[in-house]
Amino acid sequence: MGTLNELFDPDRVAVVGATAREGAVGRAVTSNLLDDFAGDTVPVNPNYDEVLDTPCVDDVADADADVAVVVVPPSIVLDAIEACGEAGVRNVVVITAGFGETGEDGAARERRLAELADEYDLNVVGPNSLGIMSTPSGMNATFGPENALPGGLSFMSQSGAFVTAVLDWANDNEIGFKDVVSLGNKAVLDETDFVDHWGSDEETDVIIGYLEGIEDGREFIETARETTQDTPIVAVKSGRTSAGAQAASSHTGTLAGSDKAYEAGLDQAGVIRAESVDELFDSAGILGSQPLPDTDSVAIVTNAGGPGVMATDAVGDADLDMASFTRETSDALAESMPEEANIHNPVDVIGDADVDRFREALEITVEDDNVGAALVLAAPTATIDFDELADAITDVSDEMDAPVAACLMGGDRTREPKQQLQSRGIPCYFDPARAIDSLATLATYRDIKRREYADPMSFDVDRERAREILGSVRDRDDNRLGVEAMELLDAYGIPTPDGEIVDSPARAREVAESVDGDVVMKIVSPDILHKSDIGGVAVGVADDDVADTYEDLITRARNYQPDATVLGVQVQEMVDLDDGVETIVGMNRDPQFGPLLMFGLGGIFVEVMEDTTFRVAPVSEPEAREMTEEIQSAPLLRGARGRDPVDVGAVTETIGRLSQLVTDFPAILELDINPLVALPDDDGGTNAAAVDVRLTVDPEALDAPATEQQPLDAEEPTND
Repeated sequence: MGTLNELFDPDRVAVVGATAREGAVGRAVTSNLLDDFAGDTVPVNPNYDEVLDTPCVDDVADADADVAVVVVPPSIVLDAIEACGEAGVRNVVVITAGFGETGEDGAARERRLAELADEYDLNVVGPNSLGIMSTPSGMNATFGPENALPGGLSFMSQSGAFVTAVLDWANDNEIGFKDVVSLGNKAVLDETDFVDHWGSDEETDVIIGYLEGIEDGREFIETARETTQDTPIVAVKSGRTSAGAQAASSHTGTLAGSDKAYEAGLDQAGVIRAESVDELFDSAGILGSQPLPDTDSVAIVTNAGGPGVMATDAVGDADLDMASFTRETSDALAESMPEEANIHNPVDVIGDADVDRFREALEITVEDDNVGAALVLAAPTATIDFDELADAITDVSDEMDAPVAACLMGGDRTREPKQQLQSRGIPCYFDPARAIDSLATLATYRDIKRREYADPMSFDVDRERAREILGSVRDRDDNRLGVEAMELLDAYGIPTPDGEIVDSPARAREVAESVDGDVVMKIVSPDILHKSDIGGVAVGVADDDVADTYEDLITRARNYQPDATVLGVQVQEMVDLDDGVETIVGMNRDPQFGPLLMFGLGGIFVEVMEDTTFRVAPVSEPEAREMTEEIQSAPLLRGARGRDPVDVGAVTETIGRLSQLVTDFPAILELDINPLVALPDDDGGTNAAAVDVRLTVDPEALDAPATEQQPLDAEEPTND
């Protein structure tokens, strides 16, 4: 595929399947182009001499077009695509439905469409697309009811209906766009291609999107990371509930519902995720019009005590801070405000304030170096003129380097002032919480721009030994491995306690005697996932009791599940759980993003507490370290209530080694290390121990060679 510049800025657009028939999509597309497009519109249909008073050609080869919009029946779409390729039309928008969304025959047509696009090097939008728009040329190559207003947002959506609804709403609210794309089935061009294009488009201020899925999660992360260094991306991702989660047998798989991968992937990509349409446009609007704050500190100037408290609460909810004024600021406010006014943040200029008092309070407040952003919040009174207040806010904002938002609480009398403020780039809301959330978006994007992306963690490992262990599933009735695969962790340098799997009481005694102190004994069976639930784990077993304990564990397993495959009993060195913290490190392979890592509180609490965090692998050292800091139980790792802190560095390294393992071997579908016991630092010793492991392997994928992980970014963006 080539550049997308010509797709959005063509001189001539051909409508293949144009028609004059009322109610036909071909008529709607042709009419929309003829109404506003600054270039030439060429109807293509051998059954007409002209369409809507415009000369019609028989074949796309006669159109000399830069873009072809295909609206023919699905049975002849492939012929139309091939004709475009033969005619040298490199940009094609397929509006026709009846492809992958309709069943096996449609999916076959869609695969062939993609093959033709590759053969002729075509940029193809769709199929099953509403079409595309680009306002600089007035191009509306859709069958929607109206064109977009010009502006700095570029918008992509997997739902054509969402496009029409958003445009109708946006036009009423005077919100404009640069480009609009209905992605359709994404047979060729997908969200990553448009993020890449708009990231280098100087006329696009903010990229927004409605996404139901992402075709290639890793490629999207790479591209979005580069784009968001200069252009913010805000997206609504639908399908957040657990109903979309895939069935899984591991702890990680159970907790890693489909939305967890998107949550982690979008965050790692630097994409700001919106939970609603209002939030999408609140975020996009302020990102496109206001500067980024230097700090998270917010100042509030208001004439209404109650709403001021609401805004203060919203600051805390948004993880922002209320600005602490300097003595000079407080003194200046005390001198200029009435005695009844509150000169501390939030500044309450009280209900009888006029515009001049508002202006003076705002000017004094924003001069304070401790103020990163400001909110002006006003309720209607007899002494305030909202039109004049809008002028005052604009005047002060023009002199500010920090962002400002307004909140005018009221009905009809606020409508024109609100439009006045928004036309000057100052977002205005009724709800104080929406205003604060928008200011928080600016702080979030500031932090995204400051990110420095490091390469994934990488270690010297024994890949061939790992491959041999994973290959053992070929000789089994199922594709699950348990503690019998502990050597897999050893091959990747993940520390494990001393021990061995044995198949006789005598051998159990021999192994126990070779280990210092008492031992832990566990039943080993791929069919018994929760060993402790059936009494399949014995802790603190002395050497003299090992043989009897072996027999007892085998008997319990047979009684619990007579048909279970029992491989033996693991005899393992005891790890001091009293001094350590039980954590879990796991992976579930997501269809779009690939290996999704999980870290959290482990042991028996993992599914009860669900205190976990996720990242898409491979991860860098800073990302792995952040995972240990994000869980609610992180204070346990740092040493809580008199406990010694554990070696977080050892846990971070284990996360990195697991990241490398699951990236190297796509055959690993799920994997849990539970518990990974984090131990106090003992002067360079082994300060973490993987006590148990469970994984699921795809035997067919083992035939592919192990792949060494690559950086998520070819270049590391840095910020001075």
